[in-house]
Amino acid sequence: MPDSGSLKISVVSSLGLIPVAGATVSISYTGDPGEPLMELVTDNSGQTPVIELPAPPLSLSLSPEPEAQPYSEYNITVTAEGYEPVLVSGSEVFADQLSIQPISMEPVAVGQEDEEKKVFIPVHTLFGEYPPKIPEDEIKPMDESGEIVLSRVVIPEYVIVHDGVPNDSTAPNYWVRYKDYIKNVASCEIYSTWPESALYANILVIMSFTLNRVYTEWYRNQGYPFTITSSTAYDQKWVYGRNIYENIDVLVDTIFANYLSRPGVRQPIFTSYCDGQRVTCSGLSQWGSKYLGDEGYSAIEIIRYYYGNDMYINTADIISGVPSSYPGYELSIGSSGEKVRQLQTQLNRIARNYPAIPTLTPDGIYGPATAEAVRVFQRVFNLPQTGVTDYATWYEISDIYVGVSRIAEPN
Repeated sequence: MPDSGSLKISVVSSLGLIPVAGATVSISYTGDPGEPLMELVTDNSGQTPVIELPAPPLSLSLSPEPEAQPYSEYNITVTAEGYEPVLVSGSEVFADQLSIQPISMEPVAVGQEDEEKKVFIPVHTLFGEYPPKIPEDEIKPMDESGEIVLSRVVIPEYVIVHDGVPNDSTAPNYWVRYKDYIKNVASCEIYSTWPESALYANILVIMSFTLNRVYTEWYRNQGYPFTITSSTAYDQKWVYGRNIYENIDVLVDTIFANYLSRPGVRQPIFTSYCDGQRVTCSGLSQWGSKYLGDEGYSAIEIIRYYYGNDMYINTADIISGVPSSYPGYELSIGSSGEKVRQLQTQLNRIARNYPAIPTLTPDGIYGPATAEAVRVFQRVFNLPQTGVTDYATWYEISDIYVGVSRIAEPN
């Protein structure tokens, strides 16, 4: 494997967004788990340094018929005092990409023996064999005379993912933050090595697909207690505990409130898609979108190539679970007012869990100290380190603030 990719591990407690500092992280090849390659220790933000690891050639992930698996797989074992150990098997690393592996650790109860928690990441959907999507109409019939729970499109704080086919009552349900769900699905469904416009187009399709399920309450109307499944036959692939990629992470943070619309249709469009090689469909071809990106097509041009020229990008009216909406403009040095004060207050609360972030005087003035606190926050949470509070940073601060202060936990 002449190429290399990079990996960063982020470790938090399962009981809230509490970073686990001083955790020992051991990394080995999945095919040779008995021979650790290196051992790391998490910092006070629960994170390891970024490390370089061998990966197959980049070209393998740019072809639908690679000569070999286009990513390397690593086992990650994490131990920390007071927590059950965790093993993640099959964390995927591509050449020239930064992979971010989240680890959630369960505190050990008094008198309880440590029991290793295992997370298995299966083969990527573009490389392995998965059931093809069962065709569905892109616009769902809704009884306008009956009760419609959602009168307009809302970005949910959480989705409930059923980890199996709909009628499998033994499969667990997981509460997953909406953005985290989209990042996970995108990392399962496409390769992060593709052109940015292709990633953008595919993420839009994934988000519109998901929001159609949310808006129409597709599964709840069938009597199921969840939003969406992890089955590729019914929905899209999601894997509990899998790694995500930095460029997908940043892109989702930037466009998470978007979805696809047609004129005169209120619901987000149910955007079917498939790989376009082993399986064909009436929607977007994943590999086809990659080739269009190579040819210089923009994201909306890719979308319209597959869905028609009347498809457009829309933005949700409401984002659930945030204390305050984005002010509509970037906050930077020289900004002032109530939005700046809210930002400073939220950063101070986050800093109690993540002490690398400097504390601030909430005076409503965006000076160098506030810019530095924002820059550290961006570093910890994998955003471009500009010190400017843009759309993505504002809502990431809001999300983390909600998480650490527990003001919007699901029941």
